[in-house]
Amino acid sequence: MQLATFQKEKTFILYDAARFCDGGTSRHASDPAAKEGAAPRREASPVALEPRWFSPAYWRERGGVTGEAPGRGASLFLEAPDRPDEQWVLRPYRRGGLIARINDARYLWTGRERTRAFRELRLTAALYARGLPVPRPVAAGVWQHGATYQAALITVRLTGARALADCLQDADAALLERVGATIRRFHDAGLDHVDLNARNLLVGPDGEVFLIDLDRCRLRRPGRWQASNLARLERSLVKFVPTQGRAFMSLVRKGY
Repeated sequence: MQLATFQKEKTFILYDAARFCDGGTSRHASDPAAKEGAAPRREASPVALEPRWFSPAYWRERGGVTGEAPGRGASLFLEAPDRPDEQWVLRPYRRGGLIARINDARYLWTGRERTRAFRELRLTAALYARGLPVPRPVAAGVWQHGATYQAALITVRLTGARALADCLQDADAALLERVGATIRRFHDAGLDHVDLNARNLLVGPDGEVFLIDLDRCRLRRPGRWQASNLARLERSLVKFVPTQGRAFMSLVRKGY
């Protein structure tokens, strides 16, 4: 996947160059994630990228919101403006903890490539290009305000997918072992997911397991972080199903 950047004054956007243009210049890119031997993916003609796509208010005013995900970021599900058969997820970046009481949406500006949105989109695109089960990235938007910035991320919605946390009551051994096998694929690729929990693992309609929310994650050499990821997931499972969480984690480790 080829990414391109667009800047207008203090607004910075990183986007899928095969899908959008920045006001008139079309940029095409092949999709490295396509399976060998498969028919080429047909892309719609690039449309002009609009910075207002990153504003929840814009989508609410035009009636383009189809749903909302839980969490402090209040992610919105949207109708994709260029493809009627596709939906997007718009996730504004929000702070948590005590600092959110005085500043819930601004971060220290140290350059566009160091913003959380640009880093997450580039990481997601790299994993997607390697065929790993992550949402397809669409664009990242950043607005600089002097020494601070705000940001939002857009990805393609995994239609019909449910959070693992919502599947645990009916989870069987096969599903939990697939969760473990999926995590192992990401670990083998070097991904340190700093918030590996049962809400950041999604289960698709056909049982495929996806990993989402790569904010602050990074690629690393093998180390103790892998065990830390699994320990964090175990705490999450125990939280959602106290009486079965550790048994479920044993099955995850078996698949891993």
